[in-house]
Amino acid sequence: MKKISNDFSCHKILIAILIVFCLIQDLKAQSESNPIYLDYTKPVEQRVKDLMSRMTLEEKAAFLNHVSPDIERFKIKSDKWNQNLHGVVWDRPTTMFPVSIAAAATWNPKLIYEVATAISDEARAIYNGWHQDPNFQGAKKGLIYRSPVINVSRNPYWGRINECFGEDPFLIGRLGVAYVKGLQGDDPKYLKLVSTLKHYAVNNVENNRQALSATVSERMLHEFWLPHFKDCIVEGGALSIMASYNAINGIPNNINKLMLTDILKDQWGFKGFVVSDLGGVKSMVNGHEKGQMSYEQAVAQSLVAGCDFSDKEFMEFIPAAVKQGLLPEARLNNAVYRVMHARFLLGEFDPQDKVPYSKIPVSVIGNEEHRQLALREARESIVLLSNKGHLLPLDKNKIKTIAVIGPHADIFTAGGYSGKPVEAITPMQGIKNRAAEGTEIIFAKGSFIPPAPRRNNSNASTPVVPAFNTDEEMQKAADAAKKADAVILFVGTTLDIEAEGRDRTSLGLPANQEELVKTVLAANPRTIVVLINAGPLTIPAIKETAPAIVEAWWGGEQGANAIADVIFGNVNPGGKLPFTVYASEAQVPSQDEYDVTKGFTYMYLNGKPLFPFGHGLSYTDFKYSNLKLSNSQIPATGKVTVSVDVTNTGKLAGDEVVQLYVHDIEASVKRPVKELRGFERITLKPKQTKTVTLTLSGDKLAFYDEKSHAFIVEPGAFDLYVGSSSEDIRLQTKLTVIKGK
Repeated sequence: MKKISNDFSCHKILIAILIVFCLIQDLKAQSESNPIYLDYTKPVEQRVKDLMSRMTLEEKAAFLNHVSPDIERFKIKSDKWNQNLHGVVWDRPTTMFPVSIAAAATWNPKLIYEVATAISDEARAIYNGWHQDPNFQGAKKGLIYRSPVINVSRNPYWGRINECFGEDPFLIGRLGVAYVKGLQGDDPKYLKLVSTLKHYAVNNVENNRQALSATVSERMLHEFWLPHFKDCIVEGGALSIMASYNAINGIPNNINKLMLTDILKDQWGFKGFVVSDLGGVKSMVNGHEKGQMSYEQAVAQSLVAGCDFSDKEFMEFIPAAVKQGLLPEARLNNAVYRVMHARFLLGEFDPQDKVPYSKIPVSVIGNEEHRQLALREARESIVLLSNKGHLLPLDKNKIKTIAVIGPHADIFTAGGYSGKPVEAITPMQGIKNRAAEGTEIIFAKGSFIPPAPRRNNSNASTPVVPAFNTDEEMQKAADAAKKADAVILFVGTTLDIEAEGRDRTSLGLPANQEELVKTVLAANPRTIVVLINAGPLTIPAIKETAPAIVEAWWGGEQGANAIADVIFGNVNPGGKLPFTVYASEAQVPSQDEYDVTKGFTYMYLNGKPLFPFGHGLSYTDFKYSNLKLSNSQIPATGKVTVSVDVTNTGKLAGDEVVQLYVHDIEASVKRPVKELRGFERITLKPKQTKTVTLTLSGDKLAFYDEKSHAFIVEPGAFDLYVGSSSEDIRLQTKLTVIKGK
């Protein structure tokens, strides 16, 4: 009897084991057929971990290569290499907005947000197109985009100034935050795109950029080179950031733990992923650490330092680095998690109908609304540098003949990282579009812009000069100017002069363009000089002799129409310079000097500028009055509101950018002569008055203290300046910071 009972008990145990086994198999089958990572109702963190748990080491390595083959087992598409700095770069036309330095000249974060929103709409529309239409035509773009560029243009010779927002960290921060938010969208659950900040950090020299090391003090690093990056991470919420090629104090940024982990991830709480610049790993093996580092070591050190995403080297060498004990799997998994988390937030693993951004149609790409927005941004970016005798605006109804002269008059300059414009309008065509019917337009090139140097058979870098009879063309320009009622002279630079990989060698106009300006002015003093460029142009002779100078930048596909609108008075210019135009090259410290207190930017400039930071004239006049503080004393942790009345005292409606600067009167360290701490662009009708209120918090009066390794605010008096530029100060007062809370 006892034996039968034992046999029965064993039988029950076997049945129980069988049932559990079947349940496990059933759950496993359900998991395979309906995995957690594809269940959009589950928390993103849980879904990411589920997908990671299913991946092999080799698949994880491939996932961290941004140009890897697709991982078919999980239907993970390679995101590729996407750009949209001032419009989506695609194999078909998209709306081309003005380059970034022109956008910065608007001093209008709200407009920058609108533009970034339009750009991200077009990027999403491309993505939606190839997901929803089996007959979709065009390159299949992903959703991780490498913009904005928020490096400081400390070095006026820097070739990539067209890509950035100027020389002031505060201005860059305000515009950068607006741009990032416009790209990434405002949905509480999903991202529209991932915005990648470039290039982190202390990056603004192109010569030898893959091997150079910037020597930077701890104070300068935190006070000048990093605040705008912090703004775009902490406030803007950017989910990606690019490690730059250069080293800082001898440590390449791709393997710089202080920069990528200690500051970025630990101090700022960055939850996104770090991507290397293109070829970042290779630049260490063949550049910074040439002959001293293997690819396995470079990949491992990059990941351990905090770089999460890179090129084919990650895919090829991560498995070996893990197996050799160079790369902890925990760090590898953290990198995979960071990149994958962002891609889940983009909705890549969810049904299209659950993602709100999937409703953006392909019809938005290059549509009329976006092109009108490009026109508006171009108009707001134009800076009136000088206007002697009120030559501008021209009354087109009184002008019968216009001479359009210059090497920029009949070409279209797109700028760096540009797509294909819907319509590329040249400056001459823009003048024709806006001139009165029947106006005679006379064209003369007059000069040329030298093409970029190229290598010849002897490996010497030499420019290829086009066939051009200088004397003959100069005479044609003079003859055209003499026949005209007014001259519009277009001069400047192109990507052959200033571009990625190519710093300028001079701050003046290239070739014989200054001679052209002199010749044309002698032939007709009613000459408007229009600058088509990116970096600052040191042109003291032209400032002295030309009655009117307009800074028009590389203005995108509608830039030429915007120039004509300003010249003929359809639009009153209101743009402001986002950098200093130096009076001479002798004012500029060496490119190898990274301590800005030695004479860089408006904050520490030695002497007077040719045109100051924040400068820009109008066809009307503005009066400032009634400057008030909400409190004359605040603690270091407090804040104060600064209000001022601005009145349009002229006869035309116009825009003004009200600028607030501060100065620490008696500091223990060298502080800026002035430092931008607030601004607002306003529009006023004739005789209209607006009260502009700006908030100044105590932390914006701080400097970085190397003893405490933190920002501090010293008690004492601060000058507060309010004006139309860093030099055109209209009103000032004092604010006192007191001890205590």
